[in-house]
Amino acid sequence: MDNKQNTQDLELDDILNEFHHVPGQTGELPDIDTAGLDKELAAQMEEVDHLLEELPELPEIKVEAVDVNAIQLDPVEGQVPSAVTDDTIPMELPEKSGEEKEVPMGNTVRIPVPEQKEEEQPAEAAVPEEKPQEPDFIPPPPIVFTPRSRLRELKKQLVAGPEKRYYELSEIGLGRVQVAALAAAVITVLCALVSGSYSLGFLPESRLRFVIFTQFLGMMTCGLLGCHLMMDSVSDLFKGKFTVNTLLTVTFFACCADAVMSLYELRVPCCVAFCLEMTMALWQRYQKRSTEIAQMDTMRKAVRLNSLVKVPDFYEGKAGLLRGEGQVAHFMDTYNAVSGPEMVQNACAVVSLLGSIAIAVFAGMLHGKGMAVQIFAATLLVSVPASSFVCLSRPMAILERRLHMVGTVLCGWKGVKKLAGKAVFPLRDEDLFPQGSTKLNGVKFYGDRATEEVVSYTTSLIIAAGGGLVPAFRQMLSSRSGTEYPVENFQNYGSGGIGGEVCGEPVLLGNLHFLQDMGVEIPEGTMVNQAVYASIDGQLCAVFAISYAKMRSAAAGLVSLCGYRKITPVLTGGDFMLTDSLLRAKFGISTRRIAFPERKVRSELNSYVIPEETPALALTTREDLVSAAYAVSGARALRTASKLGVAIHLIGGALGLLIMAALAYLGATQLLTPIHVLLYQLVWMLPGLLITEWTRIV
Repeated sequence: MDNKQNTQDLELDDILNEFHHVPGQTGELPDIDTAGLDKELAAQMEEVDHLLEELPELPEIKVEAVDVNAIQLDPVEGQVPSAVTDDTIPMELPEKSGEEKEVPMGNTVRIPVPEQKEEEQPAEAAVPEEKPQEPDFIPPPPIVFTPRSRLRELKKQLVAGPEKRYYELSEIGLGRVQVAALAAAVITVLCALVSGSYSLGFLPESRLRFVIFTQFLGMMTCGLLGCHLMMDSVSDLFKGKFTVNTLLTVTFFACCADAVMSLYELRVPCCVAFCLEMTMALWQRYQKRSTEIAQMDTMRKAVRLNSLVKVPDFYEGKAGLLRGEGQVAHFMDTYNAVSGPEMVQNACAVVSLLGSIAIAVFAGMLHGKGMAVQIFAATLLVSVPASSFVCLSRPMAILERRLHMVGTVLCGWKGVKKLAGKAVFPLRDEDLFPQGSTKLNGVKFYGDRATEEVVSYTTSLIIAAGGGLVPAFRQMLSSRSGTEYPVENFQNYGSGGIGGEVCGEPVLLGNLHFLQDMGVEIPEGTMVNQAVYASIDGQLCAVFAISYAKMRSAAAGLVSLCGYRKITPVLTGGDFMLTDSLLRAKFGISTRRIAFPERKVRSELNSYVIPEETPALALTTREDLVSAAYAVSGARALRTASKLGVAIHLIGGALGLLIMAALAYLGATQLLTPIHVLLYQLVWMLPGLLITEWTRIV
C-alpha cells in the first residue's frame, strides 16, 4: 500500500495567515528564523525517508471515521495554537524529492481544502469495508400484519365462488319462473271453476266433453310450463336420485292416461289437482333460486368473514357457540348439500309411488283396467299433498330475507343441525354496547384531592378491569394529562363494583349501591342512575356520569337469544357496570337465563382457543351481535319448521293412501271426483303453509 501523498504548494505567508494570535499578544506575529528551521527540516526528512524504506508492507486496515469536533489538542508551550474546524485537515510533511517548502517545526498546520468527490479519489485509497461481527442473538423479525393482502385473497375467493355463481343465477333470472308459477296458478283457478260449475250443475250434461277437454288442456299447459322441472327430475333419476319432482313427472303421465280414459268413459278427470301441484312445484323452484341468489349476494359483498362454530364442554359442561375467522369454502362446500328432511321427503316419495302402484294393481284385479288407471292417478295425487313441495323451500326463503339484512348465511343443513341443542353463547362488552355507544356525560369531584390524581387513579383501575369503559376514560386521562399507574390487589366484587390499590392507596369504583354497601359516605344530591362512583381511601372523590346508548342491533340480538330456552347467554366482558339490573332496564328483558360468571371464569372463557379443524356452522359479514344471534335462532326455527312440515305431509300422504286403498276395495269411484281430490289437497295445504311461517318469529 502506498502511504505517500502529494504535498500542496503553499506560501509561507498564507500558512501564517491561518494562525490565530497567541493569547496575551497584540499586533503582528513575531518574526521567525526560517534559516535554522530549513536545516532542521531537511535532517528530519532524511530520517523519515530512511525509516520508510526499512518498514515492511503493512496490510490494509479499515479507516474509521473520526468526529473532528471531538478532537481536543493540548497546546504545546511556546507554540502558536491553530484553529481546528470542520473544513481543515492536517498537512503531511513533504516528500524528499521535489521542491521543499519552509515549514516551522513543532507546529501542526491545518489548511482548508476542497472536498474530493468519491469518483475522483485514487483507487489505492479505497479500503474494503470489513464485515461486522454477527451478534450472538438475532431477534426474530416482527410479524407484519397486512390486512390489504388478506382482503385481496378473500376477494379472489369470493370472485371465484359466490360472485361467479351470483352472476350465473342472475343471467338465468327469476322472471320466467315467476311468470310460469303465476300462469299455472291462474290455470288452476280456471280449471277449478269449470270443474266446480259442472259438479254444482251450473253446466248442462251436454257440456261434459267440453269440461273434459278444458281440464285436459289446462293440465297439458301446466305441464308445458313446468317441463324444465320434469326434465331435471328425469336427469336426477339417472343419477340415482328420486325426488318429489320425479314423482310429479310420473303423476303427469298417469293423469294424461286417466284423461284419455275419461273421454271414453265420459267422466271428469282429476287434472285440477295436478295443476295445483305443478303450481307449488314452480313456486318451490322460484323460492330455491331466490334464496341462493340472496346467499351469494351476501357473500360477494363481504370484506371479512366471521364464523360461528360449536365447541364441546365450554361452560358448565355445555357446548359453546363461539365466533372465529371464517373461510369461503366453509359455505360453498356445504350450502347445497341435501338436508335430512329432504332425504326423508324423497324416501316418502318412493314409498308413495310403490304404494300407488300396489293399490292400482289391487283395484285392477278387482274391478278392471279402467278403474286401475283412475285409482292410480288419484292415489298419486293424494299421497303427496301439494304443500309438501314448499314445506322445505318456503321456510328457508323466509329466513334468508331476515339473514340477508344482517349479513349472515347458514352453512347448509349440517350447520343448521349443529346450531340446535343446548348451548351457551358468550356475550362480550362490545356485543351489548358497541364502540361509540358508551360515553362520559360529565364528572363532579368531591374532597380536596387534585382532579388529575383522581382521574389517574380511576382510569388505572378501570384499565385493569377492562371493558367498554376503557376508551372513554383513557381519552379523559389524556385530555387532563394524567398518568396511568399499576394496580395491585385488584378485586372484582361482582355486584357492580371493583377495587384495588393504586400507589399504595385503596380505590373503589362502582355504582351507588355498591359504594354504600362498602361503607362509603355518599352526600345527598348525588343520585345518578348510570354513573361510576370513585372512592379513594374511603372518601368519595368523584362521580362520573356514564351514558349507555341502546343500539338496535344489540337489542334485537339479545332478545333473540333470550327467547330460546336451550340458549344460555354468558357475560364474558370486563365492564363491571353491566349488571342484571342495568340490562333489564336498558333492554327490557328477563335476565334469569343470562349467566354472570366470576372474573377468573370470564378470563378463561375469553382465552379459549378454537381448534383449527372445527367446522363453521354459519358465516357473518358483520361484527354486531344480531348477525350471530339470528344465525342461532334462525337455524333452530328452520329445523323445527322443516321437521314439522315433513311430518305433517307424511301423515297426510299416509292417510291418503289408506283412503284410496279403501275406495279401491269398495270400487266407489263415484267419490273420486276432481272437486273431492282438490278439497283433500287444500285441507292439508292449510297446516302445511302455516308451519312454513315458523321462521318469521326469528
